[in-house]
Amino acid sequence: MSDERKESSSSVFPGGRGPVGGWGPMAGLGMPVQKPKNAKGTLYRLLGYFRPHKVRISMVVLAAILSTIFSILSPKILGNATTDLFEGFMQKMRGIPGGGVDFHEILHILIVLAFLYVFSSVFSYIQQYIMAGVAQTTVYTLRQQVMEKLTRLPVSFFDTHPHGEILSRFVNDFDNISSTLQQSLTQLITAIVTFIGVIVMMLTISPIMTLAVALTLPLSFVVTRSIAIRSQAYFVARQRQLGELNGHVEEMYTGHPIIKAFGHERRSIAKFDEINERLFDSSWKAQFVTGIIMPLMNVIGNLGYVLVSVIGGILVTRQAIQIGDIQAFIQYARQFSQPITQLSSISNVIQSTLASSERVFDILDQPEESADPVDNVGLTSPQGSVAFQGVNFGYDVGTPLIANLNVDVKAGQTVAIVGPTGAGKTTLVNLLMRFYDVDQGEIKVDGVGVTQFPRGQLRRWFGMVLQDTWLFHGTIRDNIAYGRDQASEEEIIQSARAAHADHFIRTLPQGYDTVLNEEASNISHGQRQLLTIARAILADPSILILDEATSNVDTRTEMAIQSAMHNLMQGRTSFVIAHRLSTIRQADQILVMNHGKVVEQGTHLELLARGGLYAELYNSQFTSSPSANEAAV
Repeated sequence: MSDERKESSSSVFPGGRGPVGGWGPMAGLGMPVQKPKNAKGTLYRLLGYFRPHKVRISMVVLAAILSTIFSILSPKILGNATTDLFEGFMQKMRGIPGGGVDFHEILHILIVLAFLYVFSSVFSYIQQYIMAGVAQTTVYTLRQQVMEKLTRLPVSFFDTHPHGEILSRFVNDFDNISSTLQQSLTQLITAIVTFIGVIVMMLTISPIMTLAVALTLPLSFVVTRSIAIRSQAYFVARQRQLGELNGHVEEMYTGHPIIKAFGHERRSIAKFDEINERLFDSSWKAQFVTGIIMPLMNVIGNLGYVLVSVIGGILVTRQAIQIGDIQAFIQYARQFSQPITQLSSISNVIQSTLASSERVFDILDQPEESADPVDNVGLTSPQGSVAFQGVNFGYDVGTPLIANLNVDVKAGQTVAIVGPTGAGKTTLVNLLMRFYDVDQGEIKVDGVGVTQFPRGQLRRWFGMVLQDTWLFHGTIRDNIAYGRDQASEEEIIQSARAAHADHFIRTLPQGYDTVLNEEASNISHGQRQLLTIARAILADPSILILDEATSNVDTRTEMAIQSAMHNLMQGRTSFVIAHRLSTIRQADQILVMNHGKVVEQGTHLELLARGGLYAELYNSQFTSSPSANEAAV
């Protein structure tokens, strides 16, 4: 990582989610929801991804409507069966000739009911099956677009966006979008059709009883809203403390050896207990207050049930409706509040999904790297001469870091770059590889400006070994072979020997087949460094970049690596960023940088003779005075 550009990483969990904890059963009513900044525009843009699936979406809507309609008709038909049973029984009790229950008619009604339930289930399955395919295809397309976009974004984007946030958008936000597209959209259609259908069926039975049920709606809204407002504050506090607890746990486990070394276990546990206590208090209150909603809604529902029973009983005695209609109406009254609760919860989920979509679209809208040149200059294997001509650069506009830099490096030279922290050493390398483009001036390789080469071609000419090692989850063989496609087994082993890594690799139980974990923590830091050097050796580049490549190995291994690297650098242009100046005394040219400028330039002996900044830095590493040690780099 550059000395000039420190990155931070944080975990961002959209909609208040975190790796610990979850939602309660009524969380949609009280949970704080992440809202989009431009809901309308984001919704239209997200719906645009459904255009290729219009036919399947139409089938989903049709299947949802049919499934709901069949489900809604069932209580009415079941009520007819109840009416037939009641009337037949009453006729028999009264001794009416030919009276009694018509079981053939009852059986016919039950068969019709069975078919309705089967058809409803079949269409429900069809809509879920088709919608799952549409949702996953849509998210697949969107995820693919974001992945391709990330490969085209400049390094400056990753410098200014925490890695945890990018991961959150790629994992949590896509998961949120996928779940909503697959479930909530079909639930939304079903809830709307159910709400309209139930009202229609209730009106066909009795407008008066429908009015009685409708009168309970305002009371339900008032109760739900008043409780949701109160629980909102508790949920906000819960999410804040949940994030604090997650951060503390992550920090403590990351620095576990340091905590053990300094004996701060009790202090760590005490802080965990204090945060956990506050989280418990907020969570308990949030769940308790939200949990009151269901009992109160049941009370309100029971009030409606009483009104329906009383009014229905009166209407039956006046023969205005049948007794089976009361049974059907009670079932409809039960279903009446269900779609309202669903719509309330779904609206929150959709808002959260639109916010997630907005965060994903924000990545897609980021400015990309400038386009690569169309015409190929025809340089396939450069000699390695590099020239910086009047280069000006700053990471932030108006804050220059490098000003009027002029450096001429001949092919095959070893160039060491030294200077205090923040002098611009690593920035020089970033510009050379076009991780950033210069603001003014030009950088040339073999006399051709680097902007005239495609970035992929330019970067294949470079081999990099950085102070911060990067190895992926896989075998040691695969990690070394990452330096060059189609590398043979013998080439991999030769590269490991040249990097003095072959011996330690063969001492491992599986040798070159040893699998490194995600952070390669199952080998030492120095061993990881040796593998990255072997990877660079295998790449066989025209130009080498070594950024403190031996900082994590012992002195003896360092000397061996320096010897191997010296042989490797023969005939290649090499840029070596060094803090330990004793390692670059043999360099053909040493650039001393300070505040973005090359203040001194020459060989080791020439610079020592001048008695300038280089001599001061070099001598400070071989003195025991505290002030000199502080000045050392």
